[in-house]
Amino acid sequence: MHMPATAGMSSHCRKLSEVLTIVGDKWTVMIVMVLIDHPRRFNDIKRTIGGISQQMLTRTLKALERDGTVSRTVHPTVPPQVEYALTDLGQSLAKPLRALGIWASEHLEEIEGNRQRYDRHRTS
Repeated sequence: MHMPATAGMSSHCRKLSEVLTIVGDKWTVMIVMVLIDHPRRFNDIKRTIGGISQQMLTRTLKALERDGTVSRTVHPTVPPQVEYALTDLGQSLAKPLRALGIWASEHLEEIEGNRQRYDRHRTS
């Protein structure tokens, strides 16, 4: 059976959208940035990020592990210690995210000023 070219493109776009939804999520960005330098345990990640619920951290780490950007290692201790680290794929994701973070930091004041001007204009 012959499928039209648009069917394949639609499937590709859907898959790409799924990946970008994970990659572009604010919690994903923060987790990747926290793991850039070295592996960390769950509570260390949670403490470092701040503001993320245990449920959201668990959900995001599982999604990243599923995609192969984060590895999960269980150490045989009592109680078991679990460590999360970026894989090679995760490190390759960290590069553009770091650049995005630098851009945001460099333009933060300008963006805040623009927001204030916009908000003043909208309320007057």
